[in-house]
Amino acid sequence: MQQTRSLIILDRRALNRECFVKVLDAHQLGLQPFAFESMDDWKKEKDSLPPAGAVLVSVGGSEVGSEAFLTELTEIAAELTGTPVIVLSDSDDLSCILQVIDCGTQGYIPTSLGMAVCAEAIRLAMVGGTFVPASAVMTMRHKFKARPEEERPMTSLFTQRQVEVAQALRRGKANKIIAYELNLRESTVKVHIRNIMKKLKATNRTEVAFKINQLMSDQNRTFQ
Repeated sequence: MQQTRSLIILDRRALNRECFVKVLDAHQLGLQPFAFESMDDWKKEKDSLPPAGAVLVSVGGSEVGSEAFLTELTEIAAELTGTPVIVLSDSDDLSCILQVIDCGTQGYIPTSLGMAVCAEAIRLAMVGGTFVPASAVMTMRHKFKARPEEERPMTSLFTQRQVEVAQALRRGKANKIIAYELNLRESTVKVHIRNIMKKLKATNRTEVAFKINQLMSDQNRTFQ
């Protein structure tokens, strides 16, 4: 008999939490929904709950692009490795969507799409997929047509935090030193490094440093 798993819903707004539990339970995702104000609240009760099968992080549009939220999101994804994390937000801004996916999540759902789409996005994430709204895909398509990949500066290729980690890697710093200097957990630094390597198609830290040097050289020549 398959063990029941939890759908962990994180939202600081009490009314939202209550609504999400009822509505998502009705969609029969095969997960038992539990809502909490924060990760810390969930940790206090997790031993008495079924293991996490997916996490839905609901956040307001004004918060989703903030450094504090993105750092927290990266830490959630790192701590729950193997458990899909999906973000639900009022914003449909492309830069916010890309930043959220860069944090190691498996989906971004604008609230304009409705709860039925939210449920399907969770199902997709549970089988290994990543959900982004079609509007974001079209926007990215137009951006790629407008400017070739090789002409994009580092700040367009990476989030600000990833730029900082990449610069530290370029200088040969160890993960513990990077974590200390950027005030991050070492597990968070590792997530950033994995995402940087994926974007650069690099297989090790040496190759990352080499490609970062190339990017900076190309960028400097562009602006000379």
